[in-house]
Amino acid sequence: MLKIITGGITAPKGFKAAGVKAGLKKSGKLDLAIIYSTVPASTAAVFTTNTMAAAPVIVSRQAVQNGTASAVVVNSGCANACTGPQGLADAQAMAHITAQLLDIEDQEVIVSSTGIIGVNLQMDKIEAGIKQAVAQLDEKGYESATTAIMTTDTFPKSCAYEFELGGVPVRIAGIAKGSGMIHPNMATMLCFITTDAAIAPPVLKQALTEAVNVSFNMISVDGDSSTNDMTSVLANGLAGNALIDSIDCKDYAVLTAALTEVCIYLAKQVVHDGEGATKFLEITVQGAENDVDAKKAVMAIAKSPLVKTAFFGEDANWGRILCAVGYSEAAVDPEKISLAIGDVTIVKHGMGVAFDEKALKDIMAEQDITVTVDLCLGEAKATMWTCDFSYEYVKINGEYHT
Repeated sequence: MLKIITGGITAPKGFKAAGVKAGLKKSGKLDLAIIYSTVPASTAAVFTTNTMAAAPVIVSRQAVQNGTASAVVVNSGCANACTGPQGLADAQAMAHITAQLLDIEDQEVIVSSTGIIGVNLQMDKIEAGIKQAVAQLDEKGYESATTAIMTTDTFPKSCAYEFELGGVPVRIAGIAKGSGMIHPNMATMLCFITTDAAIAPPVLKQALTEAVNVSFNMISVDGDSSTNDMTSVLANGLAGNALIDSIDCKDYAVLTAALTEVCIYLAKQVVHDGEGATKFLEITVQGAENDVDAKKAVMAIAKSPLVKTAFFGEDANWGRILCAVGYSEAAVDPEKISLAIGDVTIVKHGMGVAFDEKALKDIMAEQDITVTVDLCLGEAKATMWTCDFSYEYVKINGEYHT
């Protein structure tokens, strides 16, 4: 059972963090953070599938192959993407500078960046910021680190929990940033997770993959997958639990469940903070023939601009939802499908039915809304989280670069 605790990303034993103002953002806000494990930690990460992957993604992919890491350095305000050989050299320099100051190896540093694409890092500011952040590393630095990774986010995203593995108290925590350019595989965001659990790197990778597949890979704000997405986890073992060295260990499922809870919570927070969002939508497709079809159908609904704009306008235009299911390529029998918004069923056997219009209007006016589609063909189901499209979304992204 998970217990909510304070302390953010540094709640697990042996972790320190700091966030500083390196001067990368014109606003003068915090824009560089470091998360540090005082002992080498098992590590795993999942990265964007975008073929235009940013330089820090390339560097970090290489770093996590070693299975151990001690630090994460991340800047906001500049994505260091589409920056060629210079960008790659700059990302490698971020790792090197951090490693030297922490007396660790370069490959023990995970590098991450977020912000505008196609702009080179100001390395003089980066270096000064890293030095400042290392000097300020502290167990109480979790709030500044959480804030420093934000771009268009309107609020920081953080969580921390305590649970037991074999009777031993263990802690796990995470922070994330993201509000726009969000789409599965990976969802466009950055997420960093820490835990003092003892787990072997290959097993940790399997647990993270399972957690991400039902969390960050099941959210969408606008259907755009970024160049910089990553979710990484550091597990330093300081809790003292018996090492989880196989997926067959009895504690593997417990840790994976905790990791999944962190990822789902942060994924939902990302959607709640969708750029210009006024509605949080939890969409479930059930009764599918198989998991693949359930996922195809739910993603088609969640990604549909027509569905998303309808919810912004509080218009229960259910034809748009069924239309999305129809082009999803999932197996569908038009004479069996049903649809409910909230607890109001509005479609049965593929056709509209009489319903309480006042009740549905009240549901559409709420901020959090559930949508349930039943294909009535099998037992498979999938849930996805998304938000509406508002006028503000267009304004934010129309003015993003300027």
